[in-house]
Amino acid sequence: MSSPRGKIWLFLLIGLQALVSAASLVVEIVAGRVLAPYVGMSIYTWTSVIAVVLAGFSAGHWLGGRIAERPVRNALAFTGWILIAAAVLSGIAVTLMRLLAGPVMTATTDPVWAIVVLTSGVFFLPSLMAGVPAPVLTHAAITTTLEKPARALGAMFASGAVGAIAGTLLAGFLFIPWLGTSSTLVIVSLAYIAAGLVLFAMSRAALRRYTLALPLVLVALGMGTYSAGRASPCHVESQYYCIRVADVSPSRDEPVNLMVLDHLSHGTSAKNHPRVMFTAFTAMLDEVARRRMGDRLFSAFFIGGGTYSVPRAWADRDTGPITVAEIDPEVTGTARELFWFEPEGIEIVHQDARYALQARTGARYDVVVGDAFGDIAVPEHLVTREFFELVRSRLTEDGLFLMNVIDFVDKLDALAAIHLTLSQVFPSVEIWTEAIPPKPGQQRVFVLAASRTPSPFDDFTVRAPELTRFAVLADGFARQVLAARDPFVLTDDFSPVDRLLSGGP
Repeated sequence: MSSPRGKIWLFLLIGLQALVSAASLVVEIVAGRVLAPYVGMSIYTWTSVIAVVLAGFSAGHWLGGRIAERPVRNALAFTGWILIAAAVLSGIAVTLMRLLAGPVMTATTDPVWAIVVLTSGVFFLPSLMAGVPAPVLTHAAITTTLEKPARALGAMFASGAVGAIAGTLLAGFLFIPWLGTSSTLVIVSLAYIAAGLVLFAMSRAALRRYTLALPLVLVALGMGTYSAGRASPCHVESQYYCIRVADVSPSRDEPVNLMVLDHLSHGTSAKNHPRVMFTAFTAMLDEVARRRMGDRLFSAFFIGGGTYSVPRAWADRDTGPITVAEIDPEVTGTARELFWFEPEGIEIVHQDARYALQARTGARYDVVVGDAFGDIAVPEHLVTREFFELVRSRLTEDGLFLMNVIDFVDKLDALAAIHLTLSQVFPSVEIWTEAIPPKPGQQRVFVLAASRTPSPFDDFTVRAPELTRFAVLADGFARQVLAARDPFVLTDDFSPVDRLLSGGP
């Protein structure tokens, strides 16, 4: 090491590299949560986020290499300005997403393209600017420590990796669940501002540079504070979802609420009518199960809670013991607070449903109800042959497994694959749907009923909430239509449900 001053510089550069890397990874994790209320969380969301952020980092590293060719102090000062700009762009990310989401989603009917465009429009530039400091700081570290440049290089790489790990952990376990996305981005802006000011000081920038940077600093903090202070679109922002609740009551005397998780409706309940279902799939899940069980008491295991509409209705009817596996405690809390769900007498397990079911080696249920589907966001591990075998092992001899499926009537690729996969495990697999002809291009709700024997009825009419007739597709017709899709069995090794559900050709 050339001098004590060189040591100070090296420690500062290592610290700055760790700080910028941590902040940039926080932004990457936050990006998924910022997108979720508009396009949901799926493999497409995270693929787009990771690809866009990495593209930004790559472009930033290239630009940073060009900047690093300047004299060290000039390069540090220029990088300080870039970090101030990164602070501004990070501070306005939530507001920019609100402004872009409507026009982008109106301009395209393809959800995947909407995800890519929104991610690029909001997060490419902040990632590019976050990628600039690495080569500049590394070059400065090497030139500062002429005696041992290789050690300085290793230290800079290590600090970047450590910072990235710290940022990932902080975002997932501390900032987002405790502060929310907007406040987290304010912290990121502060980190970038602090790093930029340190670079100004290291470059011996004149006081006027600080004065010139002040308006940008104020913009960054102002936009971040504005986003954080503005009413969040979420009733609750949990570790898993942006939970929103909408009042859809027909009158003050008849309270009815709708729950939206990220961008998808996950149930509707009425205060005064616990037994009325407000969606086609909950009406089918409720009626098919109770008709199959007859007048006897039966035990039930629910995969997912949501508004707890069906468990609430069955508890009101006293159908028998009920267990619900809902991964998000905040969803349960919202159901209790705003959907009139009373959990007394119902066992609630806040775990992934597959894990919860796997752990119950001695349990047997008369009915297992699966509600895993929502648009293109589907937990793939809940629609595989291995999972269906687990479900079958937890059912009684004459037990019934019900699950909803949403697919495009012009494609039916996902329905065909899941039907085939279920058929590998259960002797009888029925397809229930609303008894009206489908419209071209329509997304249709189906309920699959899997068991040892078929249902002794083939249609029924119930309120959903209006009187609606549902019917089972004739077995021969269903197999003929689905076989034309050339389906394959979904497994833990290969379950591309997101691709099968995409609305494209």
